[in-house]
This record gives sequence, C-alpha cells and structure tokens, in this order.
Amino acid sequence: MSIFEALMMLGFGLAWPFNIYKSAVSKTAAGKSFLFTITIALAYLCGIIHKIFYSFDAVFWLYVLDFLLVAADLSLMMRNRRLDLKRARQTQNTLTETPQTQKA
Repeated sequence: MSIFEALMMLGFGLAWPFNIYKSAVSKTAAGKSFLFTITIALAYLCGIIHKIFYSFDAVFWLYVLDFLLVAADLSLMMRNRRLDLKRARQTQNTLTETPQTQKA
C-alpha cells in the first residue's frame, strides 16, 4: 500500500462532504457539471477495478467511499436539476398569465 495514494484518496474524500452539503442546502444545480461529476465517478470506478484485479489493499475502501460520496452528490444534482426545472416552469407560467387571469 502506498501512503501517498492513501493520502491522495483521503484528500479527495474530504472535499466531497462539503460539496454534498452545498448541493443539499442550495437546492439548485446551477454551477454544477454533470459531465465532470460522472467523469470523476468513472475514474473512481477504474481505481476500484484496478485494486480488485491488480493490487488489492486497504486503499480499495477509500476508492469505494469516494465513489459513494460522488454518487450521493450526483443524486443531489439530479434532484436539484428537477427542482430548477420546476421553478423555471412556475416562473414561466407566472410570466405568461394575462392580467385578466391574474385578477380571477
């Protein structure tokens, strides 16, 4: 096991809870990139596969943990995107109402 690989995975892993918290609280996907997040998830999957087939050690579990954190953020991004679309539809409906329908 490489201590540097473990420290790298710990460093990356420490950033995700903050990102997840921000996604949960903001309730918007604005400024987030699905492509970037999916790319990171795929990279962690590749690390997991490498550990399984070539050098299984304790760092495997850090890859799994980081992947799960990215998956949680990705699910929040999808929820937030739905919320963004819902808010946009509500705003659009409000803007397209005629003055007569607003009085009724």
